[in-house]
Amino acid sequence: MQHIAEKTALFIDGANLYATTKSLGIDIDYKLLLKEFQSRGNLLRAFYYTALIEDQEYSSIRPLLDWLDYNGYTVVTKPAKEFTDAMGRRKIKGNMDLELAVDMKELSDHIDHIVLFSGDGDFRPLLESVQRKGVRVTVVSTITTQPPMIADELRRQADVFIDLSELASKVGRVPQDRGGRMQGTNTPSFLQRPASTETENA
Repeated sequence: MQHIAEKTALFIDGANLYATTKSLGIDIDYKLLLKEFQSRGNLLRAFYYTALIEDQEYSSIRPLLDWLDYNGYTVVTKPAKEFTDAMGRRKIKGNMDLELAVDMKELSDHIDHIVLFSGDGDFRPLLESVQRKGVRVTVVSTITTQPPMIADELRRQADVFIDLSELASKVGRVPQDRGGRMQGTNTPSFLQRPASTETENA
């Protein structure tokens, strides 16, 4: 059990968490997510990392990012590159690992506990590095899917592993449209979509 005074920061790998929630068939209620970890300790920061496609007038993730930005999260983005592979398939490349790693290293001198929402094995050396400073690390992903969404080496490196499927009852919801992720919250009026807002916020 964590101590209530433990200084904590959340680091959310947006693309990885999205893939994990999709595989589990849930959506995250980000307001409930903040409340859950505020109840577990002294939550100082919550970072959300994602790449955005360049030259795209409207991105379906923008309403979520705007909401996060206004409701306690630090949103970190950079342009993603869009390209066509050899098979003619449209691909998007946008890796936020470096940005996340730099922020985690900088903050690790000031916090006691890091919670990483990712299953990416590339983060294992980063976790090892902050643990050497005495920081405890919890990793949130899932092993209930086939294949598991978390690399075995990352799970082994973590001090604590939380399966997102077990956390879902506290911070998840059945997938709806994208606005459903913010259901039950006071969505700023400029983010509301006229056609569906009444039912979403009812």
